[in-house]
Amino acid sequence: MKVAALGTDTVWRDRAIERSTRSARDRAAKRVQQFLDATREVIATKASTEFTVQEVVDQSKQSVRSFYQYFDSKHELLLVLFEEEMGIAVARIREATAEGDPLDRLEQVVLMVYDLCAPGRVSEQPLFAEFAQRLLVDHPEEVVAAYSPLYEYVAEIVEQVGEAGLLREGRPRRLAAIVLQAATVTAGRSTGVRQPITGQEVWRFCLHAIIHDHKLS
Repeated sequence: MKVAALGTDTVWRDRAIERSTRSARDRAAKRVQQFLDATREVIATKASTEFTVQEVVDQSKQSVRSFYQYFDSKHELLLVLFEEEMGIAVARIREATAEGDPLDRLEQVVLMVYDLCAPGRVSEQPLFAEFAQRLLVDHPEEVVAAYSPLYEYVAEIVEQVGEAGLLREGRPRRLAAIVLQAATVTAGRSTGVRQPITGQEVWRFCLHAIIHDHKLS
């Protein structure tokens, strides 16, 4: 006996399919998170992003085959973890700098970003100090996406500084990119030298770079 053709109203069928795919997505999300958590533990133990995929697999108690179902490479794994850590960091920075004069808030952000990206200053996991610096050199096309949440917040504050009539001539968002790069890159180069550039020195440089001199007097 033939089953009658389905009509256009397939609400319950669609719900059944959605429930099935949602379950699969939930399982995938759980496994991906297990890999990310395992990677955090391996990085914290080794104090470095120099580890093998096998070490992450062993720590996660999953299989190599499962790993490559979700990640093309170790680099992609680190990129996903960096993206997640960046989201957490930006949330903290936003919370700590939510109120006050825009210029004072920008100073706080620059100092916090500098500390975040300077080796051994804040995080036990050298994602920002080690992996981020390699990302800047080896994969510049990925930097924009990785730093996007932080850049958008810095740009938001710089635009507010501009609304107050303090900025030098130039596009506010371009100036925000300069400020962010000055903080992150300088912080990453702040070790292994006799007199490292400090966060306060980076801030004073950024301040004079984007603010009219007569506004600072």
